[in-house]
Amino acid sequence: MATQIEANQREVPSEKAQLMGGLEAFFKITDEWELSRDQRRLLLGFPGTTLYTEWKSGKVKDSPISTDLLDRLSYILGIYKALKIMHSEENRLLFLTNTTQVAPFNSKSPLEYMLSGHLVALADVRRYLDFQRGA
Repeated sequence: MATQIEANQREVPSEKAQLMGGLEAFFKITDEWELSRDQRRLLLGFPGTTLYTEWKSGKVKDSPISTDLLDRLSYILGIYKALKIMHSEENRLLFLTNTTQVAPFNSKSPLEYMLSGHLVALADVRRYLDFQRGA
């Protein structure tokens, strides 16, 4: 019983710690996806150059963290997880870069669709992958 109580009392990571972890994962994922700096900035909601550079170097200030940014990171991590479950390593990038007629992509690749910069595009890709894998 004491173990269960201890488990329930674990500290939830601070927003800053969540953001740092999310950004670290984001940069590893987008390295794997071979994205440019501008493409990464679009996926992050187009932060300023200085802020982007700070994030890339692992520096996160104690200023308020937007839910938009946390949502974007969450969607990217979910997309990455779904791709790992559904596709071999060599096919993950193919899925992202091949054009498709499937809604919502409509003759765009999923990556091109996500690079519209809109949060809803990330949500759509995540939803599509979750549907495809039966989650």
